Amino acid sequence: MTFDQPGQGEDPALSNHLHVAVIMDGNGRWASNRGWPRLVGHRKGAERVRELVDACPDIGIKYLTLYAFSTENWKRTTEEVMGLMSLFARYIKREAGRMNREGVRMRIIGDRARLDNKLRELFDWIEKETAGNDRVHLTVAINYGGRDEIRRATQAMARDVASGALALEQVSDAMISKYLDTGFLPDPDLVVRTSGETRVSNFLLWQAAYSEYVFTPVLWPDFTPQTMNTILQAYGERERRFGGVVK
Repeated sequence: MTFDQPGQGEDPALSNHLHVAVIMDGNGRWASNRGWPRLVGHRKGAERVRELVDACPDIGIKYLTLYAFSTENWKRTTEEVMGLMSLFARYIKREAGRMNREGVRMRIIGDRARLDNKLRELFDWIEKETAGNDRVHLTVAINYGGRDEIRRATQAMARDVASGALALEQVSDAMISKYLDTGFLPDPDLVVRTSGETRVSNFLLWQAAYSEYVFTPVLWPDFTPQTMNTILQAYGERERRFGGVVK
């Protein structure tokens, strides 16, 4: 089973560098189906994150990017939004030691301007705390939207062109990628969305141009490392041509 990227051929060693992005959907529905508050589903979902991160080295995932809170999620109730922000903070504090022991590097993408100062400081801290780790790269998208990301990136590029720091001729696909929040990551090989919804919801719009997609009916709190491994086995049977033809 080979996990390749454009221009990288079919080197089997690349199977250890797979980038999987996940739209973690269905937490609230999972809880509501049981007559519980939606935040119970989010807490259960956080447990699944821990399990999946732990399993990444064994199932061949080097880069794991998780969609945790979108720019549109502010439309939810104040109770749910505040509960989610508290959950993010608790996860980082609780998992920091574990991530360092397991060689997990954590980064946060998205627009932090709207977030609480203490949460932003916590994000800065965990990124510095885990900066030396390289076994698994965990990226969590919080207050993230693909269109918002592209807007912020193009504004930054425009400022650099205006100041002379960037020549117009230097603006290329590769350069645009560097200005995105994910400039430190390879493009995702596979994007998985849970809960049965079949839309991309403004997630990694530029980066996922040639990604494979899987839409599974499994709600995120029921999504286990075994579920992911089954998806990866099926993904391994796909042939990624990146616009080319089969020879």
